Amino acid sequence: MNIGTKPRPPAGAGARRGTTRLLTAAALVTAACGYLTITPDPAKATSGAAQVSAVAGLGVGGMTPDSAQPETRQAGGGVSPGALSVAVRAAWARATGAVEVAGAASIAPVPAAINGVTAEQARPVDCRRVKCVALTFDDGPGRYTDALLRHLAKHRARATFFVVGQNVAASPGIVRRTYAAGHEIGSHTWSHPDLTKLSAVRVRSQLARTDQAIKAVIGVRPKLVRPPYGAFNAAVRHQTRRPIVMWSLDTLDWRLRDSAKVARKALKSVRPGSVILFHDIHPSTVRAMPRILRSLSKRGYRFVTVSQLYGGRPPKLVYGAQ
Repeated sequence: MNIGTKPRPPAGAGARRGTTRLLTAAALVTAACGYLTITPDPAKATSGAAQVSAVAGLGVGGMTPDSAQPETRQAGGGVSPGALSVAVRAAWARATGAVEVAGAASIAPVPAAINGVTAEQARPVDCRRVKCVALTFDDGPGRYTDALLRHLAKHRARATFFVVGQNVAASPGIVRRTYAAGHEIGSHTWSHPDLTKLSAVRVRSQLARTDQAIKAVIGVRPKLVRPPYGAFNAAVRHQTRRPIVMWSLDTLDWRLRDSAKVARKALKSVRPGSVILFHDIHPSTVRAMPRILRSLSKRGYRFVTVSQLYGGRPPKLVYGAQ
C-alpha cells in the first residue's frame, strides 16, 4: 500500500472522461447552432479523442469555437463564422484543451484544435522574444492555394493571404478553409487595379466590395489592406483607416517562376521581423514552400500572421518604403 498517493483510476476512465467532455461540448454547440455532428474516431478511442465534423460547408476538421455563428446563416444552409456564447466556448475549450485566459470569458483562439495543434502550439507567439517571419500571399485564392495550405499545415505555419474580391466570390470554399486553418485574410481589392489611378469613390468601392465578399464567406471584415502592385499615395491612404501592409522582402516569384530561385531569394534575405511577399497563384511558388518552411524552421523561425508579428496591433503603414 502506497501511503499518500491518490488511487489510480480504472483503465479507460481517462478515455471515458475525455469523450464525455467532448460530447458535452458538442451537445452545447449543437444546442446553440444546430448544425454540428460528432463522430467518435475508433483510431483515437483509447485517448478519449473524437472527431468533430462540420456539416454546413466548413468541411471536416479545422473547426474552432469561432467557426460557428448561431444567429447568421447563409443562403443554402451555410453558416457564417462568428463568435459562440461564453458557455459554449468554455465547454469547447475544456473538451479540446484550448487555453483559457482570465476564465471562461476569454478563450485563446485555437484555429486547428482538432487538427493536431496542441494548446501549447496555439498560445500567442511573442515576436519580441523569438524569431518571427510573416509569410504573405497575394492575388488568390487560386487553384494552387489548397496545396499551399497543406504545406503550411505540416509546419504549423500561420500566414496572411491578401485576397482579390472577385476570386473570393468565385472560390469561397478555399477562403473558408484558409480562415478555418488559422490564417489571416486581408484585402487586395476587388479586381486588382492600380489604386493611384482611380478616383476616391472607385477606391472605396474596390475595398467595400472586397469587404462584403470576404465577410459573406468567413463572417468578418478584413483588418488589413495591401494595394495591388504596392501602389498607393496619400489619396489612397485617406480612403481607409486600416493598416496598409507592404513588405520587406520581395521574392520576385511573379517574375522568376522558378521554385529553386524563389526559395534561394527568400532564404538569403530573410531577417527576424521580415514580411515576405509571395503569390499563391503560381505553382512554382507553392513548390518552393516546403524547402522554405523546412530551412526557416531549422533556423528557429516561427511563422506568424502580419497581425501576430505586431502583437495584434500593426502600424498604419507596414514597411512602406520599397
